[in-house]
Amino acid sequence: MASSLAFFSSSSSSSLALCRSRAFADHVTRLCPSLRTSRGHPLDCKLLQLSIGFWRERNIVHASTNGTAVHVTSMSNEPADYVPMPVVLIDQNADSDATVVQLSFGDRLGALIDTMRALKDLGLDVSKGIVTTEGPVKQTKFHITRLDTGRKVEDPELLERIRLTIINNLLKYHPESSAQLALGEAFGIKAPEKKLDVDIATRIHVKEDGPKRSLLYVETADRPGLLVDIIKNLADINIEVESAEIDTQGLVAKDKFYVSYGGAALNSSLSQVLVNCLRYYLRRPETDIDSY
Repeated sequence: MASSLAFFSSSSSSSLALCRSRAFADHVTRLCPSLRTSRGHPLDCKLLQLSIGFWRERNIVHASTNGTAVHVTSMSNEPADYVPMPVVLIDQNADSDATVVQLSFGDRLGALIDTMRALKDLGLDVSKGIVTTEGPVKQTKFHITRLDTGRKVEDPELLERIRLTIINNLLKYHPESSAQLALGEAFGIKAPEKKLDVDIATRIHVKEDGPKRSLLYVETADRPGLLVDIIKNLADINIEVESAEIDTQGLVAKDKFYVSYGGAALNSSLSQVLVNCLRYYLRRPETDIDSY
């Protein structure tokens, strides 16, 4: 069973910082100095009310501050040389009012305060955050909106900046992740040992998703700017993107786009045109313009 943690912040406040440790005793001794109020000031431990329950199988501490529930789960026992798969997911469908961004990197993420600050620098507000631990994997989920409109992010260029910002912060604070990420080739301390053949890695499918839209699935080797380039290619053949789920799993991008043409789902002919167009774009070799 998964344990979860929920915290809230506004555009003018800092988030609740969390500290996780391996031993139950460390949870108790470190919890007070690690928790902060929504204004960023340390809490007075005398005012902190803790209700602690210890389950031998899951080693969980339950705490509450100002009525807000916090569940802190102990770290799993992983081999010292094990580097988990980093995953960055941007979901436009899970929340009608916000863009949901989910990050997982085994059980190594920490509180991600610097990542939240970096998102704020992009003109975004992190309205809610949830941390869920499922076995050895901890997933941090942010609900974000634009500061200027209070609405979810729809601009594909801003969505790509969000994705790259999160990955850059992951490379900065968890440099061991560079061997697992495509951007580690240029910005990490260690380039990925595995090189993807883009022809083999690329898979494109279109299927119906009701009378008014279709589901486009694109799996290919990740690279900077991929999301923007895919959407521009769709616009070139007058296909509208209604929403998307952008999933970066290590070296591979696995993206879903809900698309339509003239307010209706794509027919078989247009679907084939779309698949051929994207396959050509994603697989074609780079050509030096001087060769023409």
